[in-house]
Amino acid sequence: MLKKILFSIVIWNASLYSGTINIAVAANVSYAIDDLKKAFNKVHPDTKVQVVFGSSGKLTAQIKHGAPYQLFMSADMKYPEALYKDKVAVTKPLVYAQGTLAYLSSKAKDFSKGMLLTKDENIRKIAIANPKTAPYGKAAVEAMKNALVYEDVKKKFVFAESASQTVSYTVTATDLGFIAKSSLYSSKMKQYKEGIHWAEVDPKLYTPIKQGIVILKKGEENPEVKAFYDFILSQDAQKILTEFGYLLP
Repeated sequence: MLKKILFSIVIWNASLYSGTINIAVAANVSYAIDDLKKAFNKVHPDTKVQVVFGSSGKLTAQIKHGAPYQLFMSADMKYPEALYKDKVAVTKPLVYAQGTLAYLSSKAKDFSKGMLLTKDENIRKIAIANPKTAPYGKAAVEAMKNALVYEDVKKKFVFAESASQTVSYTVTATDLGFIAKSSLYSSKMKQYKEGIHWAEVDPKLYTPIKQGIVILKKGEENPEVKAFYDFILSQDAQKILTEFGYLLP
């Protein structure tokens, strides 16, 4: 009986460090994550990084309900700080990147109008991420309020669940969308040109989008999780993130 118990413990421990780590990642990082994983695997070739994408709010809810994530890359600092306060995260939240907001149309628009473009009568639908759960949606609302166009255009909103879904809605179902600038560096978005199809939202119109990373309780004793965490905060990862339009923290 004792041998069986010891054998079970050995198997369980081996499964903890079997070379696979599970991370929850804000949807805006989905465009950069493949390059980040490739760079990480050059140094850690035996570690498989499994990623689940979603809005930061929804991922946080899943984490609180026991989802098996070991590390969380949020689109803001609020959610990691809440997890740290509740002792669900075991490392103090650190900023790994600063995101920027852009607005995009699949058809040529006059972006010289600035945020007044949202009021154009030909702009009937505007895609934004749900501001209740997605930090980029919250930033979009803040920008429109500060530009004094929000009350006039809020009836046009089409809400997406995440930053990546907002991009999908923007290019298929709406006339304009407020998106994470990082998405524009995807190879699938090369046909959209700055000043013709998109423009960066004036960063003075919204609170800086500081994106936070934490190791979660389920990854506390896993050296491979710590290795990926350290990598994301390294100069190599920072270089990749800047290539996708993020600002350095």
